[in-house]
Amino acid sequence: MTNIPDSYDPDRIESNWQDEWQDSDVYEFDPSDSDTQYVIDTPPPYPSGNLHLGHGLGWSYIDFSARFHRLQGDAVLFPQGWDCHGLPTEVKVEEVNDIHRTDVSNEEFRDLCVEWTNARIEEMKQTMRELGFSQDWSAEYRTMDPEYWGQTQESFVEMADDDMVYRDEHPVNWCPRCETAIADAEVENVDRSGTLYYVTFEGVGNDDIEIATTRPELLAACVGMAVDPDDERFADRVGDTFEVPLFGQEVELVADDDVDPEFGTGAVMICTFGDKQDVDWWAEYDFDLRPVFTEDGHLNENAGEFEGLSIDDAKDEIADALDDEGVLVDSEPTEQSVGACWRCDTPIEILSKEQWFVEVDQDLILEKADDVEWIPEHMHDRLVDWTESMEWDWVISRQRVFATPIPAWECRDCGYWHIASAAECPVDPNEESPAVGECPECGSGATPEESRGAGGEAAETNWRGETDVMDTWMDSSITPLHISGWPQDIDLDDFEPVDLRPQGHDIIRTWAFYTLLRTGALTDEKPWDDILVNGMVFGPDGNKMSKSRGNVVEPDEAIEEYSADAVRQALALGGRPGSDVQFQWKEVKSASRFLTKLWNIVKFAGGHFDEDTPDIADPAYRDADRWILSELTRVADEVEAEMEAYRFDAALRRLREFAWEDLADDYVELVKGRLYNGRPGERAAAEKTLYTAVTSVVRMLSVFSPHVTEEIWQHLPGTEGSVHNAAWPDPDYLDEDAEVAGRHIAETASEVRAWKSESGMPLNEDLDRVELYFEPGQNGKLDTYDLSETVNAPIKLVEGRPDVELVPVDVDGDESEIGPEFRSEAGAVLQGIEAADPAEIQAQIHSGDTVTVEAAGESYDLDADWLSVDEEYRAESGEEVTVLEASFGTILIYE
Repeated sequence: MTNIPDSYDPDRIESNWQDEWQDSDVYEFDPSDSDTQYVIDTPPPYPSGNLHLGHGLGWSYIDFSARFHRLQGDAVLFPQGWDCHGLPTEVKVEEVNDIHRTDVSNEEFRDLCVEWTNARIEEMKQTMRELGFSQDWSAEYRTMDPEYWGQTQESFVEMADDDMVYRDEHPVNWCPRCETAIADAEVENVDRSGTLYYVTFEGVGNDDIEIATTRPELLAACVGMAVDPDDERFADRVGDTFEVPLFGQEVELVADDDVDPEFGTGAVMICTFGDKQDVDWWAEYDFDLRPVFTEDGHLNENAGEFEGLSIDDAKDEIADALDDEGVLVDSEPTEQSVGACWRCDTPIEILSKEQWFVEVDQDLILEKADDVEWIPEHMHDRLVDWTESMEWDWVISRQRVFATPIPAWECRDCGYWHIASAAECPVDPNEESPAVGECPECGSGATPEESRGAGGEAAETNWRGETDVMDTWMDSSITPLHISGWPQDIDLDDFEPVDLRPQGHDIIRTWAFYTLLRTGALTDEKPWDDILVNGMVFGPDGNKMSKSRGNVVEPDEAIEEYSADAVRQALALGGRPGSDVQFQWKEVKSASRFLTKLWNIVKFAGGHFDEDTPDIADPAYRDADRWILSELTRVADEVEAEMEAYRFDAALRRLREFAWEDLADDYVELVKGRLYNGRPGERAAAEKTLYTAVTSVVRMLSVFSPHVTEEIWQHLPGTEGSVHNAAWPDPDYLDEDAEVAGRHIAETASEVRAWKSESGMPLNEDLDRVELYFEPGQNGKLDTYDLSETVNAPIKLVEGRPDVELVPVDVDGDESEIGPEFRSEAGAVLQGIEAADPAEIQAQIHSGDTVTVEAAGESYDLDADWLSVDEEYRAESGEEVTVLEASFGTILIYE
């Protein structure tokens, strides 16, 4: 007998095992443990400190896969990284400390970022532990550590050597709030209300023209005008020159197919730059460059009297000035979609800047993406659509502080840019001079030895270190290389795709896109075999979780209310990967009830186990045993197949159905009699069957609910170590005949017990007998021992249909109708109904609308609807019998 506690206590169990796992190596990756490996390219999240349920869904999927593959015998690497660098951290540190990054030194600001990040990581790790995730913490990495960002720099160097990294002046997306360039993927469109202004441009030697614009603040940057070539309103005007109001520069009108003639007046101004269309026109028509915005979102000297105004203030003041000049014809409200910074929501501008870029090789990205298995498949379309929409190369330089330094120096004399060698990385170009010493282009500069002071610090040389830093996606886009051991353990040529990339669909255009680009460029390999995409978690009301809606559910709240194991099951059952999941408390409650049921199953079964149970040899299995073992064989195979296909919801649903319905509700009830009263051999067969089923269910369920299954595993005889290092069950008991017989037995027991319950009869009350009639073609050969014990009745098996007859046995009259109709005679009428032959009354009801009854020598005519006839089944012998229909035929119950 096991010593499992009487009641399921998830608080105690989960806390104990989280502490135990933290102090053990149960999840540590050791490639020598197995001939096969399963390596997961785990997302390194931004350390916000808040591991929300969206994270919980994604990491649950990862954990399900990791635990499943451990049970499959694979050596599993489930690392955990942290994507520390970038705008989010800097913005948060500025907010928390009420400073701007320029208020303190770069070193002090970096220290504040590191301190804040480390604290947030610890908070998120705690929630990960509480949810029972099985990362190998010895493989943890942080992108802000020099050991990691040195690898980012080395990958930069490798791509620069292949001419895929370059520096050039080019229009870029620019956030005035963050004062940095940002990539296309970091621009999010925001719908907002604006104003459309109609402005007259004076003709130079020709008639005036009216244009429409939402951005009068860009008039100082106007370098041209455009109309649709087929717009008859502007026939013969292409090539005319006009003067820009307020600012005086002369611009030419061009015709271009990209102009929308339905917008405004049909004539638009071309500025440097209002949007990407302006950039295209500027390049195509070789217009002048007239920048008007500063990096911090103000107007520069090209704006004349408006210099120094913020962009928003300039819009209003220039509109007023146009009105004063008499050239503002009209204005009207309009709805517009504006590109905004993904982090601070500030509308972006397009500035022409010297920046570092990575070449976007669309063909390479699409080729590698085609080689990856996308789960679900349609997520591949998102990647393709984004890749094919790319118009610009990836701008990777950022004008910030907390990020990987760009390992490059500029020669102060000739402007040559020197990039570090791989051997120099990690290197901070503002702290160290290049190993090359003299400039390879012009020969100026110190030698490496001369470039350092007595303490080894960089001395004043002709080299200026690059102050820009890298986009944080440069860090996280090499995670497959890092976890594979590059550059310490393998060369780029030795890289092989890792097994799995799990991630959200919201970062397909960033993390998936950049990883395909970078890994493909560096190794000419796809980064992973499979990419598993998860959706978002919506609130209980079906809407996106937000504090304003009051529908946010935090993981610790759900865990405290029920348990981590229940929350994990609810997330698994929410939907298939790729779909958004609605968090539902009822699913968590249902999972909690299931875990209590499981505990009770094990508690009952354990009372019949001892140290010899696992070794019972050649048990004399009965039909019920063979049935449940065959079902178990199918379930193990089906759940395994669903897990391999990442259909976690289907896998868990099938497993719960088996454990609750087949095992607990049917099999356990069937074998109780044998376990308590059976002969030793019969009892031993039931014990061995129960042991096989319970240990198999516990192992399969450990993927989803690791705490309770670990606790149960330790209480079962014949088990060693952790359930999470056990083997996936491989029962080999498939027996189709036994399945048919077992289903008939289980169905009969269930139907008879349900009938007893509905009849108010104790479940253990004896019956005279139960007869099973089997339709032609149904297998009527059953081992009835367990069934007889369960329903407390002898069982008779018969082929064919039973000879039973439905006999009228009583008649009831509706007093609410008979009383008012017959008044003082109503009593006599009711007595007549009671004394009448039910069969005769039934015959009259079937033959017409009126029934005649005799009472006290009188005849009374009654409406047939006032009477109801009670019927009972009678067997051929005349005995009263209860008839239950079953899938195989008919069940007759004799009391």
